Amino acid sequence: MPLRLDESLLAPLPPFSLLERGQIRTILDQAISRRADAGLTVFDEGEAADRFYLLLDGTIRVVKITPHGDQVTSLHIPAGQLFGIAPALGRDTYPATAITASEALLLSWPVSLWHGFVADYPGFATETYKTVGARVTEMNTRIVEMSTQHVEQRIARALLRLVNQSGKRTEEGIEISFPITRQDVSEMTGTTLHTVSRLLSAWEKDGLVSSKRKKIVVCDPHRLVLLGDA
Repeated sequence: MPLRLDESLLAPLPPFSLLERGQIRTILDQAISRRADAGLTVFDEGEAADRFYLLLDGTIRVVKITPHGDQVTSLHIPAGQLFGIAPALGRDTYPATAITASEALLLSWPVSLWHGFVADYPGFATETYKTVGARVTEMNTRIVEMSTQHVEQRIARALLRLVNQSGKRTEEGIEISFPITRQDVSEMTGTTLHTVSRLLSAWEKDGLVSSKRKKIVVCDPHRLVLLGDA
């Protein structure tokens, strides 16, 4: 549906932060909006990339499927970022599957507009490629972690990344703001559900985390940082 969002809502976001209000308005007028429930597949890995997206609210889980059919969560995208930006990677298909990890509000544009946005709005291009670089860095960091760290360290760092991206303060500690299961954690860290369950149960008894009903709260972030750096 056509959008009449106020430009001031988007001005602080990375793709728009260097643009003038009139430029933001022009871009917004070409977008469509969509509300999505948790668990919706926005697009599938390998699908023709016909649109690119901005996440206004919620969290996106980016998933890859291994040659053996296993699902691996490669990263989470927080609100305020572009995703599905296959043209920025020189691709005409989506490199991974995007699933809403929570209720979400999405804006999207036809991919045919991408090169015009990049050419006409240098600030849009600059901030977008910074985002791409940050994601590549995060994924490279995770590859190093998978290769060199013990499973306790990998799980600790994965939880810390999530609370840094989308944590909210509660009486117990810092809660990951979207539903997340132990299976999700196992897919993020390249380990088994049994191992994740055993570790989280031990950490819960030790007061590091609280885990229940698809919610994980980091109760003692400092100790978890020490564990991740051990």
